[in-house]
Amino acid sequence: MALRRNKDYARTIVVEREITRPRPRWGEQNAADTRECVARRVLTVVDIQLTQAEADALLALEKHRVDATPYDYPSLGGAIRVPLTSPDKRESFVLDISRGQIDLRKGKYQNRARSVVVLARLDFGGQPHRNPDDAEIASPHLHLYREGYGDKWAYPLPAHVFRNVLDPWSTLQDFMRFINVTKPPDIRPSLFP
Repeated sequence: MALRRNKDYARTIVVEREITRPRPRWGEQNAADTRECVARRVLTVVDIQLTQAEADALLALEKHRVDATPYDYPSLGGAIRVPLTSPDKRESFVLDISRGQIDLRKGKYQNRARSVVVLARLDFGGQPHRNPDDAEIASPHLHLYREGYGDKWAYPLPAHVFRNVLDPWSTLQDFMRFINVTKPPDIRPSLFP
């Protein structure tokens, strides 16, 4: 994996991976094809930089479910990715829901815009977070996009928004209200929260 900066100073991560293709079938071979074909695929992930005004506008924008697909809440570990969209369908968002596999009290609710930009992330049941200014924020905490830092800053949860952080299901409902999901997706609660 290599890290390089482009002329706009956006970070670009280049990952090289070998892909092995099977040998051609009998009769389709020639001298060059007798060995396995190996190709390198370069994946580029760009860290998109937003202004604070753009990030705040995206967070405040109404978000609707894309379709009526039912999703099972990941209670026993695992994760789901739920697509969301703006009312005019110009912006797409992702709601990520993940839970710890060993410690079931640990989890993350995250809202992304433009596939990679984390606008808001709620971490619960985990370790405290250390901010860039060296301040330590206890868990649960809320990460919000901050220009120049992405999601590196965490803040204590506002008690008037997140009423019962001990209940993951009600916390998810509060998080969806916080990120302005006005037409929520069909997420089915599990038997074992």
